[in-house]
Amino acid sequence: MAQLPPGIRFIISFSRDQWYRAFIFILTFLLYASFHLSRKPISIVKGELHSYCTASNDGKVGFSSRSQKARDAPAHQLPDNGTDCGWAPFDQDNYQQLLGALDYSFLCAYAIGMYLSGIIGERLPIRCYLTFGMLASGAFTALFGVGYFYNIHSFGFYVITQIINGLVQTTGWPSVVTCLGNWFGKGRRGLIMGVWNSHTSVGNILGSLIAGYWVSTCWGLSFIVPGAIVAAMGILCFLFLIEHPKDIACSSSPASHPRGYENGAHRFWPQKPVPAEERSKPLDPEMQRLLLSDGKHSGHQNHVVVLPADGGGGMAAISFTGALKIPGVIEFSLCLLFAKLVSYTFLFWLPLYITNVDHLDVKKAGELSTLFDVGGIFGGILAGVISDRLEKRASTCGLMLLLAAPTLYAFSSISRMGLEATIAMLLLSGALVSGPYALITTAVSADLGTHKSLKGNSHALATVTAIIDGTGSVGAALGPLLAGLISPSGWNNVFYMLMFADACALLTSFWMKSGLRALFPGAWPPL
Repeated sequence: MAQLPPGIRFIISFSRDQWYRAFIFILTFLLYASFHLSRKPISIVKGELHSYCTASNDGKVGFSSRSQKARDAPAHQLPDNGTDCGWAPFDQDNYQQLLGALDYSFLCAYAIGMYLSGIIGERLPIRCYLTFGMLASGAFTALFGVGYFYNIHSFGFYVITQIINGLVQTTGWPSVVTCLGNWFGKGRRGLIMGVWNSHTSVGNILGSLIAGYWVSTCWGLSFIVPGAIVAAMGILCFLFLIEHPKDIACSSSPASHPRGYENGAHRFWPQKPVPAEERSKPLDPEMQRLLLSDGKHSGHQNHVVVLPADGGGGMAAISFTGALKIPGVIEFSLCLLFAKLVSYTFLFWLPLYITNVDHLDVKKAGELSTLFDVGGIFGGILAGVISDRLEKRASTCGLMLLLAAPTLYAFSSISRMGLEATIAMLLLSGALVSGPYALITTAVSADLGTHKSLKGNSHALATVTAIIDGTGSVGAALGPLLAGLISPSGWNNVFYMLMFADACALLTSFWMKSGLRALFPGAWPPL
């Protein structure tokens, strides 16, 4: 009998469950990467909406090298100062405030909608809910670019488009995190979620490259093409997304040692046997208080934990206030608010900052800004690995936030020294800023959504995820808005604002670790 080819041996070395789990991992990765791909074009196109030009000696308009498209475009009428031109109404002196308002419109709608999205998503089929959101998001992303082809210069048109797009994009995060949480157990969750959360950076990188390809020649396509990609991924979601392993008779957690499995009425999570000396040790206070304990008991278990599943237990979806009572939800939500403020300020304003400081054209600035997201990939994975090894999510966030503060200060100074310095600071800042953000929105949200106080009610995951990410999105809305208001007074002031936000995130991380919640029990609802 002939030996099987190496490729076939590789395929059959994995079980059916493992192949399905890998498929869901990759599919949800691509689905949410497409969401971020559609958010990035606005930051790339900002430099084109307000192009820089100079008045020549003969009175004609001469465009600077920052806008290649402008050389072939008809000259816009110059404002009174004779130095700025672009796409009306962003060709005025208050262009930074207008661009900031566009960011705020999207992110404010996203933050408000996120609180409702998790509650709605738990009561609807995830696959259909996510498909609707992706199709609608694709349509409104493309609608922004339609303004270029129909010569639309109404500020209200672009604001309304951003608001509706922000609302429909809230369908994405609770849906994909819930789906992934259904398929993967708690073992090595930090590493798995850290790798998976790199979809944020991958989507940002692809969005920058796609938008940058057309920004100097036809910026409308910088929105229409990403919109078409999101809509196409929505169709794939409808055709292939499997919401829960029980829908296809798979186990609910990765089979590593003894295999876990699930039937229609109960869910089983096996755990490794713990030596007697380990059982006598108390749990880490941070993990016991925030993640792993319901406050009534502590200790390791060396047997199979049987929890009622939603299929047989008939448990109702958790309420908004009920989710707030889960230990750690409020603390991590506040920490994410400040961490996401810093991250999204970079997301929406970094290309324009590079254009102004390094004097690059819009396309090159967009390409260079992707290095921040490259650093974010490594930062998210590193945060997951460290938190898994230490079993301390809050301490991991605090350490990275502590290192991020001086890094942001150095960024504002070193990045002015040349292109090489900018590249190095982009990579380092991306890792330290994105690490805590990635950890809280993925592994921490999944941990809290499956907290023991829920007694096996898996309906809570989407609501908990929506509360944490919704609160973080409040910071995401404030950051770009403040950057637009502060940047006219100098970019250094923007970095001071980011350092202050990072310090606030660090304080909330210290709050989680030191247990101030326990010192003031009357301020929080009891479990």
